[in-house]
Amino acid sequence: MIYYLIAFIVFMLDRFTKWLIVHDMTFGQSIPLWPGVFQITSHRNRGAAFGILQNQRTFFLIITIVVIVGIAWYLRKVSRTSPVIAWALAFILGGAAGNFYDRLITGEVVDFFDFTLIHFPIFNVADSSIVVGVCLFIIDALREISRDGRMKKYEQ
Repeated sequence: MIYYLIAFIVFMLDRFTKWLIVHDMTFGQSIPLWPGVFQITSHRNRGAAFGILQNQRTFFLIITIVVIVGIAWYLRKVSRTSPVIAWALAFILGGAAGNFYDRLITGEVVDFFDFTLIHFPIFNVADSSIVVGVCLFIIDALREISRDGRMKKYEQ
């Protein structure tokens, strides 16, 4: 199924970019790409988004396994009827698998996209993919609401 391939591509892109950071940069090193706005910074996160729940590795591993299994099951269910939702799930699945791999192997997630202008937390390809997937869900839900006045598709 094409959506699992998309998830795999996201996973591999995440793995490759993290490998580059770990092997070509020292921890804490920054490379300015747009001075004062954006840089690549070698960072590690032992928590979740925005650094919350630090050092809860077992919790994250268990939750991520449940999420990955749930997404894979739901992806099979909606892949033929809801392509936007299937794309969303593929992006979320690939991102979740990427961060899961980091936590499983090293106990921490490699982050590197660093927007210094707005002091946003440092993130990675997997995080970006999850955000893209969630945005696709929201867009599809808003489109569904505007079409029917309610979300029939999600009431299954």
